[in-house]
Amino acid sequence: MGLDFTAIDFETANGFRGSPCAVGLTKVRGGRVVDEASWLMRPPVNHDHFEYHNVRVHGIKATDVAGRPRFGDLFPEIGAFIGGDILAAHNAAFDLGVIRSGLEVSGLPGPAYDYVCTVMLSRRCYSLVSNSLPFAAEEAGVPLVNHHDAAEDARACAGILIDIAARNNANSIAELYLSLGLVLPHQEAFDPAHDVLSKASLTALAGAAAGGNSPALVRPFLSGWPEEGANPVPNADAEPTHPLYGQTVVFTGELSMARPEAKVRSAELGARPESRVTARTTVLVVGDGFVAADLRSGRLTGKARRVLELHDRGQPIEVLSEGEFLQMVGG
Repeated sequence: MGLDFTAIDFETANGFRGSPCAVGLTKVRGGRVVDEASWLMRPPVNHDHFEYHNVRVHGIKATDVAGRPRFGDLFPEIGAFIGGDILAAHNAAFDLGVIRSGLEVSGLPGPAYDYVCTVMLSRRCYSLVSNSLPFAAEEAGVPLVNHHDAAEDARACAGILIDIAARNNANSIAELYLSLGLVLPHQEAFDPAHDVLSKASLTALAGAAAGGNSPALVRPFLSGWPEEGANPVPNADAEPTHPLYGQTVVFTGELSMARPEAKVRSAELGARPESRVTARTTVLVVGDGFVAADLRSGRLTGKARRVLELHDRGQPIEVLSEGEFLQMVGG
């Protein structure tokens, strides 16, 4: 068996992960790209509003997908392209969650997938202050020009996985995971007709029932020093393959959610939230509209500057934008 897999990337219309509006797919055989596909689509009914923040990121508007098939109608083609492949995604918890939630709210069953998260592998195999897709792609030698174009992002994800396999002298996904001492993650098949729905879908369905197809509530900006709140204990039963599991997380800057809520959500996924950057810190989540490119421009908080100093001294620490964090915790 060679280095065979399909890389996938979704863009969503709003904060609910089950609102896909675009997907890109890159098929790899023997460590080489052999086929690509991409689609625009309408998100599922009652979850198809386009929020300003999402449109600002990917540029896709409701008018761009008008008349396109809905995700549930298009998934047979997406699934046929994937076939029985291992799926690779940069922050796989999000993209596998898009498939699950998108099908759940469409009332459709979904297949099982083995999958690879290139964020997790980037942390293991590179030494980057940000493992966001543009930084990891640059390290892999596949620079990303149009980030958040689903087809290009899927291609970059494939390039990262090919590069990491080569650096570890692995000729297959199985060899790579064996060499790193990791277990390949797996998402079980599901059927919303009789299986319990995911938490993200239950929340979205409850919101749609209460207020119809309306944008998610965004908290107003509150001036002053953000309330830190308590530091909850990590959930010992969280999924070990999640990119926040086992991380020590600190928050800085103004977030769209209260810091205590951000801490609770990260702890639910197995992270240990703390209130200041120390030698234990492995992840810093930066608000105030920060994006990874700001690491190069110097638009940083004091905590972020401290992280850069620690990273330069060899501490394995990573900076996340709030958007990346929200993807990791489900939107």
